[in-house]
Formats: sequence, C-alpha cells, structure tokens
Amino acid sequence: MLSNNTQKTKILLIRHGECRGNIEGLFRGRSDFPLNENGIRQAQCLAEEIANLGPIDFIFTSPLKRAFQTAEIISKKNGDVPITPLQGFTNISLGPWEGRKKAEIMQEYPEEWALWINCPERLKLPNSESIPDVQRRAYSTLEFLVQKYAGKTFAIVSHRAVLKPLIAACLQIADPYFWRIHVDTASYSIMMYEEERGYCLTLLNQTKHLANFTSEWI
Repeated sequence: MLSNNTQKTKILLIRHGECRGNIEGLFRGRSDFPLNENGIRQAQCLAEEIANLGPIDFIFTSPLKRAFQTAEIISKKNGDVPITPLQGFTNISLGPWEGRKKAEIMQEYPEEWALWINCPERLKLPNSESIPDVQRRAYSTLEFLVQKYAGKTFAIVSHRAVLKPLIAACLQIADPYFWRIHVDTASYSIMMYEEERGYCLTLLNQTKHLANFTSEWI
C-alpha cells in the first residue's frame, strides 16, 4: 500500500541538439562533435519548452560537447540551473566505427552491421563498449541520483545510445529493445520515480517545440 507522503522524483530525459554527425550519417560515439547552427536553435527551442514545465533543480549531462552545450542553453533559460557532467551518461564508445559514415560501415562490416540493424544489444566491436555495458553504467548512475535527490526534478542530457538502454532498464524491457524506443535530437521524455512503484514513463520523444530535425532510424 502506498503511503500518502510518497515522494515523486521527476526526471527529464533529453537528447542533445543536432550536430554534424547527425546530418552526415556518421556514427558518433565518443567523437566530440559540437552542436551545429540548427542544433543551437533546437536547444534554444527546447530550453523554452522546458521552462514551461516548471522549475528544474539540477541538470546532469554527458561531458561531450553536443550534450554539454545543450545543457548550458537549457540552464540559462531556466535560471542558471547547476550543471554536472557525469561519465555515466557519456555516449557509447564505438571503437573503429566512430566518426565514420554508416554507408561505409555497412560495406566493410556486413556481419556486424546486420547485428546493428537487427539486434544491436549483441554487438561487440574491438576496443568499444556494448549496449549492455552502457545500460549498466547509465542505470547505476540514475539509481544513485534518484536516491540522492528524492522528490526533486532533474534533467539528464545525453545520447540516443544511452537514453534508449536507460529507458529500457527503468521499464524492465527485455532484449531486443533498442529499435523499439525512439528519441530524436533535442527531444525530451519524462520519467517519474517513486520508491514503492519504481519508474513510470509519462512522455516519450516530445518534439512539438522543434521546427526542423532529422529523424534517424539506423
């Protein structure tokens, strides 16, 4: 039975704005692309949209430029919310695929590409992370935050290869889940957390504030 004083923690899950890697069809990984001009506009629109949702207590972000810049723009529009970069939310390390065109990878790595398209949770490249690796570190980081900041509202600014496994972990969605969850650049989703019930996804991939974005499906 739920108690009357159950604390609800509100978590905004935000994907960074557009960067060159998005529009050129590149695997990004840890390649440190900054926001492009459209990405900056997207982040500004996102910041205004988030300002309408109520106050934010904290912003936690991937340390990579495209996420950190997005977080900075959101912070300025929302009363200079404190920003903390956390390695737990940095992007997946893709080893030899990073910064390369997806069309080239499809030709050079046909077996691995088939895994990426059909069941990326099983993909393991040399000197890289797997999606289960990313899921473990991101979920562990989130679990720490919801315990430390119970009853607060905070934002996480990260990457699709982090947010999708993180959402799956919170909702206990089994493999293969990666292509069943979609988050666009500069979108936001909302997760609520209660100690007794755990996580509840109340909004996924909100993009109504955006005039222009590239939707990526591979």
